[in-house]
Amino acid sequence: MLPLMQRLKALLRNLAFVFVAAIVLFEEWGWEPLAALFARLARLPLWAWIEQRIRRLPPWGALLMFGVPVLALLPVKLAALFLFGQGKRTLGLVLLLGAKLLGTAVLARLFQLTEPALMQLPWFARWYPRWKAWKDHLIAQVHQSAPWRQAHDLKHRVKAWWTAFRTRL
Repeated sequence: MLPLMQRLKALLRNLAFVFVAAIVLFEEWGWEPLAALFARLARLPLWAWIEQRIRRLPPWGALLMFGVPVLALLPVKLAALFLFGQGKRTLGLVLLLGAKLLGTAVLARLFQLTEPALMQLPWFARWYPRWKAWKDHLIAQVHQSAPWRQAHDLKHRVKAWWTAFRTRL
């Protein structure tokens, strides 16, 4: 019976790894480009003024700032669930993915603006490097996996084919 429990634990651990890895990879994929996209908005005077105010927040204010996008996108996510319930799966999925992209963009930019203030919180300064190390290790594991390497190779082959195709035109 013990080997069965060990196998079950291993299976659950692997499933959890895949789930967490998918979320972390999505966030990692979108974090930098989406933050850069939002940073371009700082060219607008009102947006620049808002960002300046966010940069000046004290540590706890900076932490509370992360609740704004979560609360603002909650009705959108609930609307997506409503659409799923109404049988409009495609529209619900588009709305949910859009909310996820927007939320990631906003959180990424907010983190860039508030990281110095957040690092003044002792518990954050202690745990953030640990989180970052864990996340980097997880991403390294994913990048070493066979499916990732195959997808990476396929991407490069398609890119090379597309480049060759365009040059022939």
